[in-house]
Amino acid sequence: MEVSGTSMMASMLGAVEDAAPVDAVEAITRELGKGLDAWSASFLIADLGGRALVRLSYVPNDEPGRQGGDVATVLPFDGGPAEQALRTQTTQVLPGAAGWTVLAPVTERGEAIGLLELVLPDEPDARALREISRIAHLLGFVVIANRRHTDLFEWGQRTTPFNLSAEIQRRLLPGAFTCEGGAFTLSGWLEPAASVGGDTFDYSLARDALHFSVTDAMGHGVASAMTATLAVGSLRNTRRRGQSLVEQAAAADTAVTQHAATGSTFVTAVLGRIDLSSGVCSLINAGHLPPLLVRGGEIERLRLPRNFPLGMVPEAGFEAGDVPLEAGDRIVIVTDGMRERKAAKLDLPAELRRVADLHPREATRALADAVLAVAGPVLADDATLLIIDWYGGHGRLRQSSAGADQALASGSTAQDRV
Repeated sequence: MEVSGTSMMASMLGAVEDAAPVDAVEAITRELGKGLDAWSASFLIADLGGRALVRLSYVPNDEPGRQGGDVATVLPFDGGPAEQALRTQTTQVLPGAAGWTVLAPVTERGEAIGLLELVLPDEPDARALREISRIAHLLGFVVIANRRHTDLFEWGQRTTPFNLSAEIQRRLLPGAFTCEGGAFTLSGWLEPAASVGGDTFDYSLARDALHFSVTDAMGHGVASAMTATLAVGSLRNTRRRGQSLVEQAAAADTAVTQHAATGSTFVTAVLGRIDLSSGVCSLINAGHLPPLLVRGGEIERLRLPRNFPLGMVPEAGFEAGDVPLEAGDRIVIVTDGMRERKAAKLDLPAELRRVADLHPREATRALADAVLAVAGPVLADDATLLIIDWYGGHGRLRQSSAGADQALASGSTAQDRV
């Protein structure tokens, strides 16, 4: 198999730009198939539930007056090679009667977007596998760029329908649930209730600071989602205006108080800011469950100044607390959907120890699976998690390969990551 990397990259990018956004992935896989003499090349996108891959394809209809349609084939995780490729971020090469199948993770900054699946007539050598990994990484950027112009990718990822409140809630979440940032890795997850409970998480990386939040609006349904919209919108607005953590909390408090549909609503929240140079984490707990610090195998509830929830007591004021982080620390923030009602059966400290060596991306999903096991299959309240692993060394470069830092992958130890 002959691989000419530069010319193939150029032809793929040209094909992507020439194609419509809905055809961008098919264009790049078609060019890839030609360049590698592959029998087939396709893209499998990770579903929003984090427990399946989805194969997107277009089926034309040749009958006069009838249109074809897009088809989403759901492939649930079963512990097999596809799931392992995604979770461990390692390319899988599988021999078979119909050729050699290659499953390459499609990843950007630790965010697992999906898999590139190739069927080749011959076993690929090391050089070919390196090129396939590079192209899979490129495919991630193609998906990110083109999903701005079409609903096709999100449609395919929705293996269960969304109601209106879920649609609003979805728009409040960050565009990527995972971020590997050199000095840290962050990942969030939201396991929705049957009637959306108003949970959100958010983050933004500045040059020398990591901002993050977890919020839980009172109630359920559209009213709760609208209250959450006020809180998150205010927090983003003040953050982007460069205001302090206390000022962000005060502005969100005012926004909920003045504009929420009902006068008795409120939002519990944890707002945070990590100074990436010093490792000092400033936190405001506004009536929320205390954040947890996992350090050296021990789990500690962080003692922070007590504040009222956002919108509960107008102009009550807010006070932050500081936590100096050490390399190897893990911060865990959850909403009450992880701790109340049936979910209270979950031994969260034990589960946190069990997932200590998992990448935050995989740890959040493992914890979500654990809460579903004791409180599911349908939750009474949203269960949301945010995990931040701190390594220190602000400014150091990631040692990435095709979008993932292998030293951070699930199965490595916390010591490997610092």
